[in-house]
Amino acid sequence: MKHLLSGNEAIARGAYEAGIKVASAYPGTPSTEILENIVQYKDNIYCEWAPNEKVATEVAYGAAVAGTRSICAMKHVGLNVAADPLFTAGYMGTNAGYVIVTADDPSMHSSQNEQDNRYYAKAAKVALVEPSDSQECKDFVKIACEISEQFDTPVLFRTTTRINHSKTLVEFGEREEREMVPYERRVRKYVCTPANAYRTHPIVEDRLAALEEYANTCPINKVEMKGTKIGVITASVAYQYAKEVFPEDTSFLKLGLTYPLPMKLIADFASKVEKLYVIEELEPFMEDQIKAAGIECIGKELTGKLYELNTQLLRDRIFGTTPDTREVTVKPASRPAVLCPGCPHRGFFYTLSKNKNFVVTGDIGCYTLGAAAPLSAIDMVVCMGAGFSAGMGMSKAFEVEGKTEKKVFGVLGDSTFFHSGMTGAAEIIWNKGKMIPCILDNRITGMTGHQENPGSGYTLMGEKVPEIVIEKILEAYGYENIIIVDPQDLTAMQKAVDDALASTVPAAIIARRPCLLLKRANIERSTCTVDTDKCIGCKQCLKVGCPAVAMRDGKAYIDKAQCVGCTVCAQVCPMGAIEKEEK
Repeated sequence: MKHLLSGNEAIARGAYEAGIKVASAYPGTPSTEILENIVQYKDNIYCEWAPNEKVATEVAYGAAVAGTRSICAMKHVGLNVAADPLFTAGYMGTNAGYVIVTADDPSMHSSQNEQDNRYYAKAAKVALVEPSDSQECKDFVKIACEISEQFDTPVLFRTTTRINHSKTLVEFGEREEREMVPYERRVRKYVCTPANAYRTHPIVEDRLAALEEYANTCPINKVEMKGTKIGVITASVAYQYAKEVFPEDTSFLKLGLTYPLPMKLIADFASKVEKLYVIEELEPFMEDQIKAAGIECIGKELTGKLYELNTQLLRDRIFGTTPDTREVTVKPASRPAVLCPGCPHRGFFYTLSKNKNFVVTGDIGCYTLGAAAPLSAIDMVVCMGAGFSAGMGMSKAFEVEGKTEKKVFGVLGDSTFFHSGMTGAAEIIWNKGKMIPCILDNRITGMTGHQENPGSGYTLMGEKVPEIVIEKILEAYGYENIIIVDPQDLTAMQKAVDDALASTVPAAIIARRPCLLLKRANIERSTCTVDTDKCIGCKQCLKVGCPAVAMRDGKAYIDKAQCVGCTVCAQVCPMGAIEKEEK
């Protein structure tokens, strides 16, 4: 029997069948569903959400060194956080199979950049495996474990959004139970001091040479010879596009192990075709190496470096053919991303947006939408944790330049605080920052779909555990004025901001209210209504940026299908025209 699975679901099944026993990850689209699906195998696989990707990588690596097959998963920018252990693990090697899933996001569907993480494999000198559909996502996990063990290397398992979220048929196999590889204390191998690393580097280079030789004959690098006129070298989802676009008599070299590249196999394939194309998304990772080997090929000069490819783009860019279509004028609805109706972050950002001398450094999460109009409250978003540390830099710059009127608020969420905000909080207190760190605690990891975090009180496997209390951490750091406020109460929210600014001791704000979608919070829902006789059409209610609030016939209007009765709009109405409906 075959099953229709997404790539993420298939990777989870692959981890089960490969005999993996430890899995760790930090949620991030497009990788999130991998661990959410591995948890169904919790009787066989220990699985967890880690506080961040670096921790997830280290947990999985520790398990592999102990002798148990392991896997960790993250989105592409998460590997930036995990790069430190990745590079050192590349030198040290492993004891049992060790797989690191990096889910790249061409076209940046849910990401702040479009980095091509294949270069991490080259820089860290580790093997790189790339599946092209869900069946390969499942099968390649086991193969990656085998490569890891055969060549004593971590294996980077690269997917893309289309691979992660597209569904294809998958044939299941049985779980391969693995005996734990005996752990032996090997200081020379696993203690990466400068002296040990110096002696290890030649071993790493020998390993890469052996891996390249293996790549020339390994089963996941396949030649599909059909003709000699056109040859295509490709991998990942680009293989699917190319197969559909190129003529029937095109020959393909479809690569599953893409670093190190099988240069002998590539040269042999190139010698058998008249014209050679390299089809890959984003950077010319394979193309540059192939050209450096003196093999002529055509690639990025036609396909380009930006965004996802697709069949229509390839037809146009490779063969100059455009589809026979009719032009139809459709005016799509303008629906920019906004905070949900009733989102607890709305009151916080509305309060800060009223003062033009406030500079707000934001972070990665639902609250990033505080930058969108009409709230327009966030000035800067870089990466997870930078809401505090970049804010500290801005605050210090204003301080040394004498711009005392500028007041900096650093903003991040509860999950991000545990991910990479605690060091920023320490930086502020240690170096006497004159800024206000703010944690928007909605009691869950919101943006990626309600995954647990250290402050939620539950693990990925559903175990009830003590909550790590944010205010106690801040108190231990030395924050003497910790203001906890319900951000939906605008009067209290304004007072919290004023008190924090007036504080003569280090102050921080925790804006605490559960996400409205959090089922266990059991939040009461109601609706608000507009008294049109009182409404003067001033549009102040629109400034809170709630999608349930609009104007109709010159008066405020509330869509009861969206309204949840949070009353933020009612609190800003100068005429008292908006009221909460009684049940």
